[in-house]
Amino acid sequence: MKYIFLATTLLFTSVCGLAFAQGFGGFGDSPFERDFGDIKYLDSYFGTFESKVEVSPGDKNVPFTVVFANVGSHDITGIRGEMSLPYGFNPTQGEGLVIHADSNTNSRAGDTFYLTFYMDIEPYVNIQEYPAAVKLEFARLRESGTRNDFFDFYFSVPGSGILQVKTSDPFLMSLQTNTVQIQIINNGTATLSNTAVSTLGDEVLMAQNVNSNLENVVIYESDWELGNIAPFSSKYIDIELYIPETLKGETLQLPLVVEYIDANGERISDTRIVDFYIRGLVDISVYGIDTITISDTMMVIGEIINEGNEDALFGFVTLEPLGTSNISPQTQFIDEIDTSSPVPFNIPLSFDGDPIYGEHDIQITVRYKDDIREEHFLTQAASINVASPPPTDTNRAIPGLDVDSPINDSSLLLIITGIVVVAVGVGVAVAVRRRRN
Repeated sequence: MKYIFLATTLLFTSVCGLAFAQGFGGFGDSPFERDFGDIKYLDSYFGTFESKVEVSPGDKNVPFTVVFANVGSHDITGIRGEMSLPYGFNPTQGEGLVIHADSNTNSRAGDTFYLTFYMDIEPYVNIQEYPAAVKLEFARLRESGTRNDFFDFYFSVPGSGILQVKTSDPFLMSLQTNTVQIQIINNGTATLSNTAVSTLGDEVLMAQNVNSNLENVVIYESDWELGNIAPFSSKYIDIELYIPETLKGETLQLPLVVEYIDANGERISDTRIVDFYIRGLVDISVYGIDTITISDTMMVIGEIINEGNEDALFGFVTLEPLGTSNISPQTQFIDEIDTSSPVPFNIPLSFDGDPIYGEHDIQITVRYKDDIREEHFLTQAASINVASPPPTDTNRAIPGLDVDSPINDSSLLLIITGIVVVAVGVGVAVAVRRRRN
């Protein structure tokens, strides 16, 4: 009886162990089991075997690569593939939903090989995953006949990031520090992830053979972290630059390196050149505003000094009253305001109504254009004193002489007497000469 029980126990244990091993991968349909004649699917992506590419809905003739591995013990040849596409994807050449591709190579045992298909993506396709299937035909070396294998997989339309770099103001001023705003734009359908912007030093510029004229330009900051830039959006950076006088009238080429991770997870480094025109500096000031009387005409005078390195063109000076002043507005053309010497102005005073003497508040406005014919205005307020003219006595003064002239009053009689004596003497001399003749 004991022997019968022991035999039954051993038989039951063996059967249970065999069932357990078959259920958990020891034999049969284990996920780790393979036949040595198999070809394994490894990966699929848009691009060629050399590199991945970003694609967006509406792109045409884009490459799509499927990667396989020959895990068998035999070399294979005559590799040919057919790919079945979902709705919205079409062969670049031909019609229908099946694309053909040939590898044109053999695959040794243990090597990987690639099949590249070319397709058109319709504009209405979404950026997401899609199912596809590949039928693979091949032959083993030293064997006759063709073998077939089928693979189902998913692929993604990743979208594409389209980078654009530009500035809102392409003009910089020499002889001073400029704050430049640069816009980093993503016009694509995929996010530019972990975006960073940097400037290039002289050594890097020479190594990369990038043309630039930054030798004497001072850049106060050189690195900016922007994070992610979503599709159809942009971010900004501010760059401070000091531009020397030697670059006046030239085009400054500022290289910027934009680094980001694209939709395929690859790190991209893209160098972009932003061009700026360097303008001359017009830096004018108004000095010495005062009044002066010339030939009984009172004038407002002053000097305009240009401390920049570029002449101001088509200059005008306008005199305007402020507050209760009744001085009439007037404008004087002064033409160029150069940098070599002060430019004087003198504007005659006139009044709206009777003159009001004493203190007047006025405003001097200088209007001019720079080297790109952009108009500028400089205003300066001042106070002037309009003095009343001295009183005159028409009965006692000689016409044409001021009241304070030394030729007045008693001197008038002496002058008249002298004139009479001279006239009498001349008359006597003339009479004597006639009698002698």
